[in-house]
Amino acid sequence: MTESVLIADDHPLFRQALTLAVREVLPDARVIEAGTLAAAARAVGEADALRLILLDLKMPGATGYSGIALLHAERPQIPILVVSSSDAPEVAEEVRAFGAVGFLRKDSDLATIEQTLEAALRNEPLPDSSDEPVEEVRREVASLTPTQLKVLLAVLEGKLNKQIAYELSVTEATVKAHMTAVMRKLDVRNRTQAALAAQALGLGPAA
Repeated sequence: MTESVLIADDHPLFRQALTLAVREVLPDARVIEAGTLAAAARAVGEADALRLILLDLKMPGATGYSGIALLHAERPQIPILVVSSSDAPEVAEEVRAFGAVGFLRKDSDLATIEQTLEAALRNEPLPDSSDEPVEEVRREVASLTPTQLKVLLAVLEGKLNKQIAYELSVTEATVKAHMTAVMRKLDVRNRTQAALAAQALGLGPAA
């Protein structure tokens, strides 16, 4: 079966540049492109023999680090390499906290991009990796199931259980059960505390 690589970025020219780098590392791989987070999530769920996800942090439909968390929840065994123009020093640590294998700046030269892709495919520690322990709450966010994460993100948007149930095609009781599981994992007592914890971790829009 032909291996595939997902490139999720809303800039067509940069997707093309990353495709060239992927072709150097995996010449026979099928490259799947996505311009929005919703399209990336669909592709992750449907792609066969997926080897790697290349993800831009600022995808349409993503807030904070929600894109990483959502795709990681969908396919936790697939390495996610974040490729972004952000130069904040803490970003590399944050993306790993939410399930990515590492961080690559968009202005990196082609050789660096190819070397980083090869390391990510082998699940090797990337050059910017840190051995500092990740806060427990971040680990728990990264362990949420896709549906739990979707429920949490909907709560962050201020939606009611009835609205969330309609959007996810489930019952309100199911939404409540998922939210109970989320609160237990995040060690909080109510929806407000869960939302604040998620916002503090950059998972949703700032309060």
